[in-house]
Amino acid sequence: MFVDEVDIDIAAGHGGRGAMSFRREKFIPRGGPDGGNGGPGGSVYLVASDHINTLVNFRFHPEHHADDGKPGSGSNRTGGTGHDLVLDVPIGTLVYAAEPEEERHAPTLPRAHEPAWTLFADLAEPGQRVLVARGGKGGLGNAFYATSTNRAPRKSQPGLPGDARKLRLHLKLLADVGLVGYPNAGKSTLISRISAAKPKIADYPFTTLTPNLGVVLMRDDRSFVVADVPGLIEGAHTGHGLGDRFLKHLERTKVLIVLVDVSGLSGRAPADDLDVLRRELALFDAGLGSKPQLVAANKIDAATDEPLVASLEARARQLGLPFFRISAVAGTGLQPLLEAAWTILADARAAHKAVVDLSATESR
Repeated sequence: MFVDEVDIDIAAGHGGRGAMSFRREKFIPRGGPDGGNGGPGGSVYLVASDHINTLVNFRFHPEHHADDGKPGSGSNRTGGTGHDLVLDVPIGTLVYAAEPEEERHAPTLPRAHEPAWTLFADLAEPGQRVLVARGGKGGLGNAFYATSTNRAPRKSQPGLPGDARKLRLHLKLLADVGLVGYPNAGKSTLISRISAAKPKIADYPFTTLTPNLGVVLMRDDRSFVVADVPGLIEGAHTGHGLGDRFLKHLERTKVLIVLVDVSGLSGRAPADDLDVLRRELALFDAGLGSKPQLVAANKIDAATDEPLVASLEARARQLGLPFFRISAVAGTGLQPLLEAAWTILADARAAHKAVVDLSATESR
């Protein structure tokens, strides 16, 4: 089951209670206070893991609690530290935290009034780790309060509570190239052809119900990740079809391949399809609509109306978009398309590296 959005409750461990104890040994009847401090509670961490690609585990287990600290004891023994809780999340997970004041009153508000969410962390790198709830401090034992004037303090502290938070996890897949197109445009066929991904392929709309990722291997040890999302239709940005739910998975891509069916079987004009797809991307998110795009006229081997293909090519040229004639089924025309995508990716990676190097130089 692919799950890309969940709400969870996390709580760090409470600190252990400080001990109130007095040393009592033979021949030492008034040994003085020796109550140890309580141990700190465990903290909660989120870690980006490349071993999972969905948030489904959190859907069925939404509450997570780290271990409490152990209480102190006599002979000045400090209580044990509670074990930290480390939760693995997929790479690309955005962590939102409910604002504290909103969260306190959330249970009494009507269902329509949700807490206000603020971005807490973006776990975009493998192994990236973030502290989301800190464990409570252990309480002080009575030995801590001993002074020259108060040699037998009968005072100790309870442990402090650990942080408790309501989190919302959003998964945005990390992919370099995104495939966009109407249902049955051939996106799943294309990703299965250029990578080892094995999505479901059938001749009916919305065969793809969840995003698919595939790694494209090219010569000279070049590679990139491509994402295939469910087909878009007009009005996708407002919730029609499945587009509004999965378009967010394209927001991290560097280039989009707009796949247009030119076989004529859809009954639509390919040039109109291109305009609709581009409009839906821009209406969903302006940044998504402004990403570099490549137009691929798919099913060219089954095209029966050359003027329709020519009109699509003319429209792409008018928009300044590179145009490619391909057949995902036959595998024709794919290499130039992939090389064009790689060129854009290489430029984007070089620009990103330059920015990182400049930031590192300025920080020295």
